[in-house]
Amino acid sequence: MLIIIGSLMLLTSRSNSAANNPQQHEDFAIGGAFFQQPWVIAPASTTARDGLGPLFKANSCLACHIGHGRGHPPFTDAEPFMSTIVKLGVPVRDSQQHEQAKVLGVAPDPVYGDHLQTLGIKGLPSEATPRFRYSEIQGEFKDGTSYTLLKPHLEITQPNYGAFAPDIQFSARVAPPLLGMGLLESIPETDILANADPDDRNGDGISGKPNTVWDIAKQQTVLGRFSWKANQPSIRQQSADAFRNDIGITSSLFPQQPCSAVQTDCLQLPTGGKPEIPDDLLATVVFHVANQPVPVRRTTNDAQVIQGQQLFGQAGCATCHIPSFTALANQPHQPYSDLLLHDMGEGLADNRPEFAASGREWRTAPLWGIGLTEKINGHTRFLHDGRARNLLEAILWHSGEAESAKQTVVAMPKTEREALLHFLNSL
Repeated sequence: MLIIIGSLMLLTSRSNSAANNPQQHEDFAIGGAFFQQPWVIAPASTTARDGLGPLFKANSCLACHIGHGRGHPPFTDAEPFMSTIVKLGVPVRDSQQHEQAKVLGVAPDPVYGDHLQTLGIKGLPSEATPRFRYSEIQGEFKDGTSYTLLKPHLEITQPNYGAFAPDIQFSARVAPPLLGMGLLESIPETDILANADPDDRNGDGISGKPNTVWDIAKQQTVLGRFSWKANQPSIRQQSADAFRNDIGITSSLFPQQPCSAVQTDCLQLPTGGKPEIPDDLLATVVFHVANQPVPVRRTTNDAQVIQGQQLFGQAGCATCHIPSFTALANQPHQPYSDLLLHDMGEGLADNRPEFAASGREWRTAPLWGIGLTEKINGHTRFLHDGRARNLLEAILWHSGEAESAKQTVVAMPKTEREALLHFLNSL
């Protein structure tokens, strides 16, 4: 059942959805306000939420995570990269870059850092303008039904602070959905690592591996479990990273503005405080994000859905999209993910390594709530850069470790493909 709270769409769930006492209700509401409402340029009378930019990509969390769901690529050339970010990096070649990559996951571009900022305040030039150009790939199912895939080609124009590094690596990524984040964080690390098989010792062709990332608060390398390459260890660090790199809001975890040494005008502009979001307010946003509920599955007794679930397992999809984990005082839940990295083939490769993830590896995306994407977000764009226009296209882009599963789907008759999609849309 959908519930509308102001402009915020939530879903009732059997999960850890917010608040069991008055203080938790208040924290959830305050965190939701700071998640939804725009930040403004400093100095401002609204001192609690000033400090936007100077370089940024959006003025609120909700601008990218529409309805707390997934972002999408621009649908037209005139539409900005609002809920799609572009991450940057260069190959690690020396000791300084090695130390940078230890903390950031990549060595940053000397001028533009590791995130491309597409907006600026007070006439400050943005860093550059990204756009997608698409080409078509034609294919055919075994039963003769044809299909077309869209292959995105990222183009970066108008670099306003000089040339990019000659060996620059770009990776475009849509904002991921936030459903069940607290449940994912509560899965014991041992349970995630139990499914890892980086050397494919069981010979099933699946070699999921964990990403190991830098935890700023702990000052040590830990298991990564969030974002497209499992490159964030916690909801708190991911939220603080997004505040800094997407909105230009500093925190105790990320106290510096996203301005490089050569961006002198950026460095000289006023700030909204040091830090711009204090720990207590950041904690309410983290609490709000952690308690985003997971929708209850629908039509689970439908014969076509039951058939689709069986086909999902028979094709090998459940080897990576593991249906169930146990967390939160032995409460079972069904994210349909192992939270591990898998080689998805050259077609989906961004060729930008991040911590232990190669340029061909991506975290298994949780599938819970995926059938409500259109209702919540108004679109059906999937995969890390939103190239897939529907769930079937998303399956057809799978390769690498998922090649066998994809070929099983390609060989299915239309009735079985429809059953598989009915199952996915019930999640």
